[in-house]
Amino acid sequence: MAFPLPGWLGRGLGSPGPGPWCRTALATDVSLETAVASVAAQLRGAGAADLALVFVSATYASDLPRLLPLLQERLRARHWLGCLAGGVIGTAPQAAPRELEQEAGLSVTLLRLPGARLQPFAIQPGTLPDLDGPAAPWLALLGPAEQASDLAASRSMLLLIDPGFAGINDLISGLDYACPAATKVGGIACPHSASSSSLLFEQQVCGGAVGCLIDGAWSLDPVVAQGCRPIGPVFEVEEAQRNVVLRLSCGERQSTPVAALQAILTDLSAEERELVKHSLFLGVGRDNFRLEASGGGASGSGSGSGSGSGSGSEENGDGEAPTFLVRNLLGVDPRNGAVAVAERMRVGQQVQFQLRDGTTSRQELELLLRRQRGRPAEPLVALLFACLGRGQGLYGGPDGDVTVAREVFGALPVAGAFCNGEIGPVGGSTHLHGYTASWAFLVPNNDG
Repeated sequence: MAFPLPGWLGRGLGSPGPGPWCRTALATDVSLETAVASVAAQLRGAGAADLALVFVSATYASDLPRLLPLLQERLRARHWLGCLAGGVIGTAPQAAPRELEQEAGLSVTLLRLPGARLQPFAIQPGTLPDLDGPAAPWLALLGPAEQASDLAASRSMLLLIDPGFAGINDLISGLDYACPAATKVGGIACPHSASSSSLLFEQQVCGGAVGCLIDGAWSLDPVVAQGCRPIGPVFEVEEAQRNVVLRLSCGERQSTPVAALQAILTDLSAEERELVKHSLFLGVGRDNFRLEASGGGASGSGSGSGSGSGSGSEENGDGEAPTFLVRNLLGVDPRNGAVAVAERMRVGQQVQFQLRDGTTSRQELELLLRRQRGRPAEPLVALLFACLGRGQGLYGGPDGDVTVAREVFGALPVAGAFCNGEIGPVGGSTHLHGYTASWAFLVPNNDG
């Protein structure tokens, strides 16, 4: 079944025709050969695609080197990209999207994108260029030197990273440096005990990182749903050492982070206090630094229109709600009331404690998806990179995230993977997330 944009192509099971189209398939067979045969049958009649995206569950880890050759015997696409995942997300023809966790799954998406400029790339594991050096060595990882200016100006990047890659955060920062205009969405593939790596690129399995720059007539709209809600006021960091916060302030009052949290607990319900025991996080402000205190530069000014932030209820000095990057709390020092955070902290940063639960995650996701639905560009497909900690563990039932998407977007196909870390923009720069649903909506550009 084709999923055309309104006013474009009619629906049908035959060849989708010369215009833009998306065909998706999902198989759950334990045998790799049977799963590939099922996918090929679902995609029968599809023409040659510009890009094929393949997401495959860890059930097939030992057979991964055989997957692309089997698919390429039956399906035609100019470029192939994918990864092994902790679970797969996909849409069978004439069916609702599904999230397959801890079971066999093969999700294949074929895309025909007239007017798109696609630049696939594979970055080998090893020493990365210097982040303090020029951008040229980073751009050389993505394509030919003569295309450097076009690469740097690309609007979108799909990025998949092998779990054994050393320096993942440096890689993400370097790609932001090299391609500052590109929205970057993706995730970290699943580790496994088989001898091969976890990434699929063109005709082979590889390690390192793989991806595709998307420009021209098409781009990716990001939606990053962090699944948290704020509790208590917005604080400012008064004293910090690396990733440890020692003192906070709220107005004229200063206290340790632990004392601040204890004061918040008195106003919480019994259910919320129970959540604090295992689902407490810290939102770290991305667009509000006291520069004279930190001596550093400000972060990017706001995320893309489709990004979520786990935002707080108070405003910063500019009259806008601060954008928060939700981070794990790693530990507490009972001697001085300090907390360790999975992020380097700076004096002057705004922070806010956050709670995570299924109801909050669903509400936040629906809000963000409805905001995306209101944009003029109609998506051809939605790609979802979700944390292994979401799914049934968060929602208490199957298909939690994709059900919300179906309620908002109707028959829009969804494909993707459950990841060991999700990649997406918050506060004007790209971050590696946890417990997050990082979405990419493939949309036509009006000026493409």
